[in-house]
Amino acid sequence: MNIKDVINQLELTVHCGNNGIENEVIGGYTSDLLSDVMGNAQAGTIWITLQTHKNVMAIASLKDLAAVILVRDLKPDPDMAEQSHSEGIPVLGTSKSAFEISGALFNLLNK
Repeated sequence: MNIKDVINQLELTVHCGNNGIENEVIGGYTSDLLSDVMGNAQAGTIWITLQTHKNVMAIASLKDLAAVILVRDLKPDPDMAEQSHSEGIPVLGTSKSAFEISGALFNLLNK
């Protein structure tokens, strides 16, 4: 499954990083602690968080993540959006909580 499929199935908004919507997805990781994601997220996963700053993109790039989903209608900071475009890692959005979107992503990937 790729990011485009996830966007369509979960009705997500694409904030930035459109050039990465064909990235393949193998799973998800939910955390707001940058060090936790850096130590535990796997390449190809989607990171679900409420963090909206450019350090998120630095870790997403370092870990080769497929995308980032911002919860509760949060929007990326301008420097996060710029980094998203240059790294080709989409930043997506949802009005759902981290709990809700994590469950929805889990169910989608485990059909």
